[in-house]
Amino acid sequence: MKSIPYYALLLCMALSSTLGFSQEVGIQLYSLREQFKSDVEGTLEMISEWGITSLEGGDTYGLPLEEFQALLEQNDLSVVSVGTSFEELRDDPAAAIKRAKDFDAEYIMCPWIPHKNKFQMGDAKIAVEVFNRAGKQIEDAGLTLVYHPHGYEFAKHGSGTLFDYMAEQATNFDFEMDVYWVKHGGADPMTLLNTYPEKFKLMHLKDMKAGVKGNHSGHEDVETNVALGTGTIDIAALVRRAGELGIPYLFIEDESSRVVQQVPKSLEYIKQLRRM
Repeated sequence: MKSIPYYALLLCMALSSTLGFSQEVGIQLYSLREQFKSDVEGTLEMISEWGITSLEGGDTYGLPLEEFQALLEQNDLSVVSVGTSFEELRDDPAAAIKRAKDFDAEYIMCPWIPHKNKFQMGDAKIAVEVFNRAGKQIEDAGLTLVYHPHGYEFAKHGSGTLFDYMAEQATNFDFEMDVYWVKHGGADPMTLLNTYPEKFKLMHLKDMKAGVKGNHSGHEDVETNVALGTGTIDIAALVRRAGELGIPYLFIEDESSRVVQQVPKSLEYIKQLRRM
């Protein structure tokens, strides 16, 4: 098994001290989608050298599962959350369960609800039905299903939003908060955490460039992802609140072309939070 560099061990210890013994800072592997295209092994080694050990992913990037698993072990990496599609949850949740079991993951995450143009109540109702039905099967397998909102769920509905409806109807699934997309959709991440403290089981840490207005499209220029602590989102307060709520994994997700330069800066920022 590959040994972790000494500075990386110090970073891991600092992050644990900052966030609490049971809380870890990981990375969503979509952040490094371009790097994986040309060098799977080198990309995993880079993640390990950053001091990260927990991953959200589920793909093997063209490698046989066994070979990818060997690289994870070699680099002291663990996939704790795997992605799935809405269609897979609707038609074949057993496939998502198998993928999670293959990686010995704890969570299954769905990042998108298909819809035409504007996300509406009909879409939310269908999604809740699918998530609760698949979520029960996933719970029975000893795993947790989380849905990752992308901002369009915060469109107004009655006295609240479509997200409020989904959260109130969620009996067999929970949520993963992406703080960028919550704000992009017009909601306040801290208010949402405090309104639904039991609903958010995972978190994506992603900061937003100044000047982004946001909307309910679920889409934005990826270059508006900036290093943590340099944008318009109060990352420090959200990290602390996540720790208080016992959210076990905070995944950095940086979709920009500067990801390799920005992730180390983001990790350093999180380490410095203990001094604030």
